[in-house]
Amino acid sequence: MTEPSHSSFNISPHNNAPDSGALDVLVTCPKGIEALLADEMTTLGATPVKTTVAGVYATASHADAYRLCLWSRLANRVIVQLSRNAMIETPEQIRAAASRLDWAQHLSEGATLAVDFHGRSEHIRHTLFGAQTVKDGIVESLGRAGRERPRVDNKAPDVQIYAHLHRRNLTLGIDLAGESLHRRGYRRDVGHAPLKENLAAALLVRAGWPERAKAGEPLVDPLCGAGTLLIEAALMAADQAPGLHRRRFGFHGWAQFRPAAWQELAREARARASIGRKLCKSAFYGFDQSPAALAAARANAMRAGIPALLTLKGEGVAALDSTSVEAKGPGLVITNPPYGERLGELPELVSLYATIGEQAKALFPGWTLALFTGNPDLGHRLGLRAHRQYALKNGPLDAKLLLMAIDQADRDERQAPEAQKAAGKGESGPKSAAPVAENAQMFANRLRKNRRRLKKWLKQSGERCYRLYDADMPEYALAVDVYGDRVHVQEYAPPRTVNPAQAQKRLFDALETLPRVLAVSPQHIYVKRRERQAGKAQYEKRAASGERFEVAEGRARLWVNLRDYLDTGLFLDHRPVRRMLGEMATGKRFLNLFCYTASATVHAALGGAAESVSVDMSNTYLDWARDNFALNGLDRARHRTIRADCIEWLETAGTEFDLIFMDPPTFSNSKKMRSSLDVQRDHARLIALAMARLAPGGTLVFSNNQRRFKLDEAVSERYAVDDISGRTFDPDFARSTGLHHVFLVRHAAGEKATDDKEESWA
Repeated sequence: MTEPSHSSFNISPHNNAPDSGALDVLVTCPKGIEALLADEMTTLGATPVKTTVAGVYATASHADAYRLCLWSRLANRVIVQLSRNAMIETPEQIRAAASRLDWAQHLSEGATLAVDFHGRSEHIRHTLFGAQTVKDGIVESLGRAGRERPRVDNKAPDVQIYAHLHRRNLTLGIDLAGESLHRRGYRRDVGHAPLKENLAAALLVRAGWPERAKAGEPLVDPLCGAGTLLIEAALMAADQAPGLHRRRFGFHGWAQFRPAAWQELAREARARASIGRKLCKSAFYGFDQSPAALAAARANAMRAGIPALLTLKGEGVAALDSTSVEAKGPGLVITNPPYGERLGELPELVSLYATIGEQAKALFPGWTLALFTGNPDLGHRLGLRAHRQYALKNGPLDAKLLLMAIDQADRDERQAPEAQKAAGKGESGPKSAAPVAENAQMFANRLRKNRRRLKKWLKQSGERCYRLYDADMPEYALAVDVYGDRVHVQEYAPPRTVNPAQAQKRLFDALETLPRVLAVSPQHIYVKRRERQAGKAQYEKRAASGERFEVAEGRARLWVNLRDYLDTGLFLDHRPVRRMLGEMATGKRFLNLFCYTASATVHAALGGAAESVSVDMSNTYLDWARDNFALNGLDRARHRTIRADCIEWLETAGTEFDLIFMDPPTFSNSKKMRSSLDVQRDHARLIALAMARLAPGGTLVFSNNQRRFKLDEAVSERYAVDDISGRTFDPDFARSTGLHHVFLVRHAAGEKATDDKEESWA
């Protein structure tokens, strides 16, 4: 938690003596809910004096301070401030300030303590050192009072000391909460990405739930997870103190603790909870697809003492229908869906948010939807206008609570002829297609047009891995590749002239459109950002899912991974080149340089290559290559892999090959290489080294993806060179014929090729 900055209160060292009626307290909370906390503190008997970042200063009696700990749904800690000291920097000054306080008034004989120190100065750079320094001052104070040295217990102290150093001001106090008040004691099974209890309570307050609960309105969380929002809402509706089931607070070990006042508060809270659960009129519904999350929600509700108030069902958002919620509205739909912190999570989330909006319109007209998200752009996919927005923090993340009224008009809009027409085509996605932006509709139309254009070729070739769309429209700068029933989307980084927010909106439009047009599950859409890469950055790992699957390309069977790397293990634009190598390889000794996952070697081997060698520097991709060999039943003794710098290997290799394929990266500055590689600068040398290993009558197939590549004239003068680039693009890359360059290079000694298939490419 970020500690609050302090105002210039003048707190004397002894103003909280045992006979003092009022305590000066600082109550801390998550950022963004300070005003709510101040209002809550007033209802609980405290008198707020000043709000600050993540906290409220106030005065309170002992009983009111205990009541804050027991009843505050929003606070983290309740600190009794004992002193505030200015111009504090050095360890000696901190120790002296702590020593001046009469700690014997606050620590009973034999009580254990822990110091929770926050802040730093030029001389105090570590919180443990700061805590040790404060503790030394406390020991000195107790020593003057004739008391023994106290024992430190950092896990379960009797008294927790608060120390905060900020801008040379040192505040010392007693933490009456002990463990943070957001920990109610009911949540042991937290599920995935749990929402803190006091933040959940703040969301409910902002959504007007306390007033709605008094009216007996129902509440629904369609993505309930471990049930935090549901449980906090039920505790409010049942008038149950959030701290009722906590066994201990920090004030229990305080020497000034007044047991009688506490026992009366606890008795009253138990009575109110018993009556409140019986009188509660609201119904609470939680839905989640995860059995583990629902099990956690049930266990948490049991520990919170309100299991009978909750109805929990194992249904996803899209599966909800008119029978899912029996209670009649109006009511509150409140949820905290995933935010999509990683680009690869977006396809599912764009569809999820759209589905939430569609289901809200269909099932809950007249209700209010409260959605808490760290990605407000995803919130826009709901198709509902927020009439209020609240900026909050969820841990370190900036987030917003969006409040939206679901009108009957929204439900009627859902039945528009356009939506009915789209649904009639059997397109997948939400139960009924929402109206889409004009540009998004143009994108959808282009996808359909491209599918029609490729339909005949796909049927004849049998290919199931192909490029469907490649930035055909400037507004949607994406490459969309189909791998069977999965889709790989690469977003080209927008130029600086394009508004990033507009670019993201269009990406979301595309991700909402793709499942509908291609009839593919959002779970099978993978998104990456394609930018200029240095070295072999395109091969670097982005994730570690290990999620790979088999695809077929002609006779070859190959492993691809759409999630973990920028590239997938199969360069689709080189498909005709791999096919050509398979036709040329019969009976040949084949060499594959910069082999990547060796898909070209698989084609050559299946085409009848007598033997092969595949060279690359990456162990990861050579392992992938060997898995591809195993998938195709290739003999590893005849088809070898070598881990080496291709340039160094060519300089020392003594073997000749009849067919060589070399497809170097455009640029590489890998630490594994002796020097950097620039294909435009270095290709003449690369070709010369490869030609030294090429047997008479053999062919080097030299390829690269440098769009502005120009072959060095010296290469053409020394060797017989044929530029076949224009003939190495299948129909799916007809619009991108500058994507790669391919040359057949032979020794210029008049040798006549003996392979008719090879002649057909020359």
